[in-house]
Amino acid sequence: MNRLVSSFWRAAAYCLHPRVIWLSLLPVLLLMAISAAGTYFFWQDAVTALELFLDSTVVIQTVRAWLNAVGLHAAVSMVSHLLLIVVVTPVLVVATLLAVSTLMTPALVRLVAERRFPDLAQLHGASFGASVAWALGSSLMALVAVVVTSPMWIVPPLVLVLPPLIWAWLTARVMAFDALADHADAPERRAVLEANRGTLLLMGVVVGMMGVTPSLLWTFGLMALAMAPLLVPLSVWIYTLIFVFSSLWFGHFCLDALQDFRRVRQSRPDAMPVLIETSS
Repeated sequence: MNRLVSSFWRAAAYCLHPRVIWLSLLPVLLLMAISAAGTYFFWQDAVTALELFLDSTVVIQTVRAWLNAVGLHAAVSMVSHLLLIVVVTPVLVVATLLAVSTLMTPALVRLVAERRFPDLAQLHGASFGASVAWALGSSLMALVAVVVTSPMWIVPPLVLVLPPLIWAWLTARVMAFDALADHADAPERRAVLEANRGTLLLMGVVVGMMGVTPSLLWTFGLMALAMAPLLVPLSVWIYTLIFVFSSLWFGHFCLDALQDFRRVRQSRPDAMPVLIETSS
């Protein structure tokens, strides 16, 4: 628990480091440009196409009829926009995670290692290509989970549980792997991840709950929908900051756990290299 809390506050402090702020600009500008262009050129066409599809859906026709019956006429026009936001948001989250993981996480982990773990040997257990493949494969599995579970999101308790759990699993899987890619070899990485699986998932849950924040931008009704070209890039910026923090958090935690693993293994050279999770 000490390691978990300590790494959290260290990550928060590192977010104010000039190098971190500078590194965060590249994925933010790239994704904001892509999302702004996509919103400007394709949003209305996508809404129109979705409305045509929904008009042939009995369930949506029933929902619209009920909204009209209870006097929520404005909400009828929002159905297509809200459904499109529900579809776009997971793609936006995954794209941001991939951008941060690819463009920033290696540099952020190096920063943590240089400042806090300068004597920690780098065994380069995973190449850049392996990290990218791991992130892409994990993201694909997360998107499949989103598609499979999305019908259950209409149940109020589940919509508050399933998405954060999916993002928690994805974040923990990608960020922890990247944090150990340069410093740990494959057996060390597996040992550290296995011994700290529960804690890493908890960290992912916290990051997943933080990821709900950009969704609050869409709670202002018709005004929010009218401001979609502005709110989508703003959402990208917030997602990027969240994943930058998570990269630093996982970096501090995993490198500290790796250092303890090696210390335990060196003190017991005849023992099997199994990590005993300790507090620091």
